[in-house]
Amino acid sequence: MDLAVALYIVPTPIGNLGDISSRAIDVLNNVKLIACEDTRHSGKLLSHFGIETRKTALHDHNERDRADWIIQKLSNGEPVALISDAGTPLISDPGYHLVSAVRAAGYEVTPLPGPCAAITALSASGLPSDRFTFEGFLPSKEKGRFDKLTALKEDPRTLIFYESPHRIVQSLESFLAALGEDRQIVMGREITKTFETFLSGTVAEVLEIVKNDPNQQRGEIVLMCHGHRSAKDDEGIPTEVVNTLKLLVEELPLKKAAAIAGQIYGIKKNALYKYGLEIGL
Repeated sequence: MDLAVALYIVPTPIGNLGDISSRAIDVLNNVKLIACEDTRHSGKLLSHFGIETRKTALHDHNERDRADWIIQKLSNGEPVALISDAGTPLISDPGYHLVSAVRAAGYEVTPLPGPCAAITALSASGLPSDRFTFEGFLPSKEKGRFDKLTALKEDPRTLIFYESPHRIVQSLESFLAALGEDRQIVMGREITKTFETFLSGTVAEVLEIVKNDPNQQRGEIVLMCHGHRSAKDDEGIPTEVVNTLKLLVEELPLKKAAAIAGQIYGIKKNALYKYGLEIGL
């Protein structure tokens, strides 16, 4: 295939190699150069798919210098691809300075859709997905984590974070200290891989599971947190209705429980269903 001269942003699998797209393979085969976060790591992926295109390293420490060299390649009529170790480049990965420089130099930047751990995890979390914010990795030090989470405490959007396995217990403890033990969270681990796991519940419940199971302290982790709910969010839904809905959900799917509770109390079932989703029923 003939490619236009551009910088191609190419997502790669976050675990399951079957998630790479045919278009991604075509682009990686036909560009003149692939900029990789780690050439050794990406070399294994490219070798698996028989891609022999020349590679160069582009990471946090050399990105600004390497950008000028890549722009020179584009000026010579050579299309270039950017990949990260896994997932969509620039999402908590290098590439921002390169993309900015390429655009400033007047060259096209062409993104391909594909795997992203944050979005993949959110889609299966059961948390509200109409509004969310991706916050990347939390600070490594306890005070920094606490301050960051405290600043987000009243944000009504679903909060999404990446976390490393060796720090997951400490981060959950920071969630507990800053947001309280009853905030609903979901932890997605090893998404698309053999040992994919989702844990959901209150901060206190998930922390207890993770502390007592070393297997939950391994692999790639996405932490998702329900946004802040103010008192006015629950106006119009009396406590007795909420309690009935919670009882029904113990035996029935939420949609059916909302319909029954709505019929009993004369409240729209869609409103109850939405409320149930928001509080994690």
